[in-house]
Amino acid sequence: MEIAKLLASKIRRKIVAFFHENQASIDTPRGVATWIGEDRSKVKKALEELVDAGVLIAHRSSSTSGYSYTRNPRIISKISEIIDESSTA
Repeated sequence: MEIAKLLASKIRRKIVAFFHENQASIDTPRGVATWIGEDRSKVKKALEELVDAGVLIAHRSSSTSGYSYTRNPRIISKISEIIDESSTA
């Protein structure tokens, strides 16, 4: 899915903004839901969609999953453009 289309979802956009501003962080669905003020089950679904799209990286263990921001400079650059456009609009 194209990144601009991914970010059309309010929850996915909030998640991506969180990780874009905190690029070194790794957090659980519960932690992300707390930070962005959204329902944990909806956040978990959105996190997995973002992993499938290559925007986030899943770090899985037997007891939990953590998520971190992509290290792909092309994706980060595209997200920067989209975030900058929306903040100046």
